[in-house]
Amino acid sequence: MPRALHNDGVLDGLITDRWADPRSVIGRVAGTRLHQRFHHDLCSVRVWAPNVASLVLEGSLLLSGTGSWDAMIERNDWFQDRACEQFEVWARDREPGILFAYSYAARRLLTVARAHGWTTVLGQIDPGPVEERLVAELHERHPDLAPDWTPAPARYWDNWRAEWQLAERVVVNSEWSRMSLLEAGVPESLIRIVPLAYESSATSRTRDLTVRYDDARPLRVLFLGQINLRKGVAEMLEAAEMLRGDPVHFTMVGPIQIALTKMMREHPQISWRGSVSHADAVAQFAAADVFLFPTHSDGFGLTQLEALAHGLPVIVSRHCGRVVTHGLNGLVLEEVTSAAIVGSIRELLRDPGRLDSMTRHAMVDPSFSLSTVGRQLQAVVE
Repeated sequence: MPRALHNDGVLDGLITDRWADPRSVIGRVAGTRLHQRFHHDLCSVRVWAPNVASLVLEGSLLLSGTGSWDAMIERNDWFQDRACEQFEVWARDREPGILFAYSYAARRLLTVARAHGWTTVLGQIDPGPVEERLVAELHERHPDLAPDWTPAPARYWDNWRAEWQLAERVVVNSEWSRMSLLEAGVPESLIRIVPLAYESSATSRTRDLTVRYDDARPLRVLFLGQINLRKGVAEMLEAAEMLRGDPVHFTMVGPIQIALTKMMREHPQISWRGSVSHADAVAQFAAADVFLFPTHSDGFGLTQLEALAHGLPVIVSRHCGRVVTHGLNGLVLEEVTSAAIVGSIRELLRDPGRLDSMTRHAMVDPSFSLSTVGRQLQAVVE
């Protein structure tokens, strides 16, 4: 978002928690913890970030053993305190402008901005409490797969409600998020949809049409992301068991956040790769035939675009950003169930030519370019 706004000449400044050129002394010492957010396109932009203090905070949270939710809330509060001080400095001698702040770390910033007469925009990063309710239901349904899950404390959602009440616009990344926020009580008049932007240097390779899949050359299905219940992993594992004996192989890439049984670990048609480097992820995209993303809830689901950029058709649920056109560049699941996943995969097994056709149309639409998304974001506040 900062790059999109800067490219159009409307970004006045960026306040973040960590920002360091990897070529600088602090960037070389601290490594990716600091410079993973850095981008050379913003070298001429006024950027403020409490780098050292941020690293000290992370170290203290780690040493104190603060629980995940308490640590997240403390981190958000800590950032807002420092960001508000810097905003006050920047806003002191200029005409009121527009403050764009991301959810869960925005309440104090939005309050200060409104006091200075600024327009306030909240960037909502996920579907909010509706998503948490769905996840809670999944954990009740599959208690053995993720026994350690805990919901957010009440103060987390109280803070969020205060945020959208302070915002003059709430930007979400998908129709799914818009519907979820409406259900949570956010007024429809506040909400605008602006998708995520995606850039890639990937070149879609030519994939040979496989006339018939068999044990020697199975249909290769890739999942890449957090391996948890929200992403539809329970239904994927059930589908793999239902497809036992069919010429299908699943590759699961990403941090494993469920308790795998012996049967899951040793399933002959599932490979577990864990977290991998970017180069390894690219290799996994290249080796696959289709990308599977049966999420129960995602604010957008950027891996859809990543898969399409690598020439992979996508099997996806409706509970994320609208990227796939059913039958053109993938298949859209009517419901997130193992039966629906099995049906889609067997459809491709029966007709490899259809998969080949979808592969030829697997590419990132220009509507997700940096310039297009930047213009959409500006239109929100014009």
